[in-house]
Amino acid sequence: MKRHTAALVFGASVALACLTLLAQDRPASTGPLAPNKAYDPSLLPSGKPPAPLDLVVTDASRRRDVPILVYLPAETSAAPLVLFSHGLGGNRQGSAYLGRHWAARGYVVVFLQHAGSDDGVWKNKPPVEINRAMRDAASGANLLLRVKDVGAVLDQLARWQGAANHPLAGRLDSRSVGMSGHSFGAVTTQAVSGQTAPGGGQPFTDPRIKAAIAFSPSEPATGSPAQAFGRVAIPWLLMTGTNDVARLGGSTIGASQVEKRLSVFPSLPPGSKYELVLHGAEHSAFTDRALPGDSGPRKPNHHRAILALSTAFWDAYLKGDAAARAWLDGAGPRSVLEVKDRWQAK
Repeated sequence: MKRHTAALVFGASVALACLTLLAQDRPASTGPLAPNKAYDPSLLPSGKPPAPLDLVVTDASRRRDVPILVYLPAETSAAPLVLFSHGLGGNRQGSAYLGRHWAARGYVVVFLQHAGSDDGVWKNKPPVEINRAMRDAASGANLLLRVKDVGAVLDQLARWQGAANHPLAGRLDSRSVGMSGHSFGAVTTQAVSGQTAPGGGQPFTDPRIKAAIAFSPSEPATGSPAQAFGRVAIPWLLMTGTNDVARLGGSTIGASQVEKRLSVFPSLPPGSKYELVLHGAEHSAFTDRALPGDSGPRKPNHHRAILALSTAFWDAYLKGDAAARAWLDGAGPRSVLEVKDRWQAK
């Protein structure tokens, strides 16, 4: 059983995105959306968005609850669905800047909270115990819980979509599902969207997921990146930074985190695969606020680039927007990046 559990740990050292909590960053820009204007993934419609819904998915087969926070678009017709999985020690309220922007752009965005690897790991614990608790939570057992949470949430959302008088009734386009996550959430995302397990199979791949974004991805703990990622069949967008190192209690987790993150893209097969490497971006660049251990101030353009590129990716591959695909595959990305940021596609 221990060997089997260890094999489930797809990511390198997964004690990852810590304490991604409740900051209230503003969207990159606002303004009316008009179909006759040039494509701009940073533009948002005017008006106040609907308040997020706090719901709970109960997986009776596992006797497990999965709290979710749902950001809704203003339009009430069925919309593409995007899931987000938080990092180690985080919760469903973290990275709200993504939820607000994506929802304003016409997506139902569902943030999952994974018991056992959420903020319950460190809350109300003395500092001397937090590091050990966080490292213990970065386990194969918790990864297995997380990947099953994704399937359970998708199952329940489908039921709510068809239920009378539910707030999500008729709101979801189940044919267009995107998966995303940061750090441990990126490992979760990789597992459910095409990563191959050490034994050669893809036991957690969910065919309902049509595109995926991994913020701070990781190479596998066992086996080669080529074996792990060579069979990914759907569009993937990877985002990392030149200083994307997960730290816990002042110490680095893993020996060469940046290199391990950068090993994923070369191992992917060609066809709708993208990578963004933000110059100077630390692990917390993809969260709402700085984390303990950050070495310098955050760069405002990082969130601008993250929002624009992720939105264009969803628009291209979940909405089938030809203008978004042309922007993504053309000169669009450089218009939101700084000189030293790296962007590549294959």
